[in-house]
Amino acid sequence: MALGDAAGGTQYELGQTFARLVEEKSAGDIKVEMFPNGQLGSEQDTVNNANMGLVDLSVVAINNLTPFSPSVGVLTLPYVIHGPQDAKTLTHGKIGDELRDNTLRDAGIRILGWAYSGCRRLTNSKGPVASPEDLKGMVIRVPKNEIMISSYQAWGVNPNPLAWSETFTALQQGVVDGQDNPYITIDAMKFYEVQNHVTDSCYVFSLEPLIMGEGAFQDLSEANQTLVLDAAKEATAHSYDYLLATEDSIKKSLVEDHGMTITEPANDEKEWIAQASSIWPDFYDSIGGRDKLVEVLEVLGRDPASAP
Repeated sequence: MALGDAAGGTQYELGQTFARLVEEKSAGDIKVEMFPNGQLGSEQDTVNNANMGLVDLSVVAINNLTPFSPSVGVLTLPYVIHGPQDAKTLTHGKIGDELRDNTLRDAGIRILGWAYSGCRRLTNSKGPVASPEDLKGMVIRVPKNEIMISSYQAWGVNPNPLAWSETFTALQQGVVDGQDNPYITIDAMKFYEVQNHVTDSCYVFSLEPLIMGEGAFQDLSEANQTLVLDAAKEATAHSYDYLLATEDSIKKSLVEDHGMTITEPANDEKEWIAQASSIWPDFYDSIGGRDKLVEVLEVLGRDPASAP
């Protein structure tokens, strides 16, 4: 199993739980070997490698799966997901089933389960950021994902789309001033060593699917396929509970133990929301049309008329 993040994050927690359950359920016949911190390549590389059978499993940020199956991009549209409950609602039931089917069709990749990492929080080394205006003059690292790049452009920023493996060094050397990730990832990757400020924003909720190449899945016996799916379902439930149980204490630790300053978005984040959600129509074609976003908003109990 390939993981992009270091041990201590939600990717590792999901992977470790899944590995333990698989070994238990198979009475030791199946063991999962984990390779964290990008040892087996970038997350997008591991999607390709899972498809080709070079790795069996990977846990990747949803934005790194989007290039292979664009319809999952609906989960990264800014301000569609407002928190953990929204994320859980969308990854279970009809929407989650459809995205799994699309990913299998488009990329030969089976989504087995999900890690719930939390809202992506903006960090920087320059000063407090409460509104998009405060980003002026800053260089912010973003993933190589068109939706996330466009979100920052809507806030008047020309972002730098760097590979994940290059991010810490770029922050350390001042090549970029900031980045965004959940509190759990900020802590696991020790970004507090090179970043002073956090904006308590929630423009994207970080979902990280556990994927398996369909060839590797089909090579399993029917009994072992069921075993793997059951283990992934239990690991997904654990990941959700783990986020709820740990996020507040990690947030507190970043302030009290590591000296970070947390700034609340101004005006209930309304400027951020209005500017970023203006990009939604630019991605309707890739996610399956405006109707798909309307369906997602309805599932979340929100006004579908908010989709322009």
